[in-house]
Amino acid sequence: MDQRIRFCEVDGSRVAYATAGRGPVLVVDTGWVSHLEFMWQSQAYRTFFESLAQIRTIVRFDKPGTGLSDRQRRDFSIDVEVRALESVIASLGLRTFDVLGTSQGGLVAALLASRHPDQVRKLILYGTWACGRDLAPDEVKASVLALIRAHWGLGSRTLSNIFLAGEDAAAAASFAETQRIAASAEVAAELLEASYQSDIRGILPGLRVPTLVLHRQEDRAVPFVLGREVAAHIPGAVLVPLRGMAHLPYFGDPEPLLEAIRGFLTSENQTILPLSPREREVVALVARGLTNREIAEVMVISQRTAENHLQRVLNRLGLRSRVQVVAWALEHGFTAGH
Repeated sequence: MDQRIRFCEVDGSRVAYATAGRGPVLVVDTGWVSHLEFMWQSQAYRTFFESLAQIRTIVRFDKPGTGLSDRQRRDFSIDVEVRALESVIASLGLRTFDVLGTSQGGLVAALLASRHPDQVRKLILYGTWACGRDLAPDEVKASVLALIRAHWGLGSRTLSNIFLAGEDAAAAASFAETQRIAASAEVAAELLEASYQSDIRGILPGLRVPTLVLHRQEDRAVPFVLGREVAAHIPGAVLVPLRGMAHLPYFGDPEPLLEAIRGFLTSENQTILPLSPREREVVALVARGLTNREIAEVMVISQRTAENHLQRVLNRLGLRSRVQVVAWALEHGFTAGH
């Protein structure tokens, strides 16, 4: 699949953006630094977005100061990125669209949804946070920034090992190179420092767009608890915990993440994710009034596994109790064997 790269202008600076795929538009901010052309050559990255491009027209962009966008940048506030994305959207003449923000891009995506509630249909946040000071102790953040500025090669390798925890050395080395190609040491450090200073807690309770929050439970770059807090502050948001350590969505095991995204985007009911066959069975059995022990016996699984299935159902549907599961099952016509 080919991508089409174009340019638009914001604040007197050229911003590069790319489109690929077909169908309704999904605007994507992949976070921190990027390079549209170089990253498209990465098999893991390209496979991930080509999968989404089967059901959506994917729009990605390089933040001002990075990638194919103009490299000169003085203002590193997150508002610059929001305005850049607004310029891309205006250039494409988009009236409505879905938004996916990963890592730092989740903050930009949430701000965009806050400012344009009539245009954003659905919001997806992966591996993100609300308050940057919670990412790490101050001394750790200061050390990382100093390392990037002093030795970008060593800094990029250090960050790759954090972002791609659990991946092989070749993947980490490749992403380290991507970071260095995408931005200079100073721009990378300034953008990361701005991330540490970010705080969007004030806008989250006011979001009224259907929202899906995805986060890997062993993420070492952005702890899972920060994603949980994001979901807790957005009315009606659905939190889907995922297994894995890799912070970048297209590494590790991306399929559960892709399945959740595709299900959320294509679901007619904007607040409900499709359930797996096992989860459907659990819903049907709960609707029949079975306890967790009885569900385990019927499904020939341990009671602990049955409890885990039920918890995933609650997370996916944004429900809090078995009573709500029963009501949901009746509303959607679930029966045993559904």
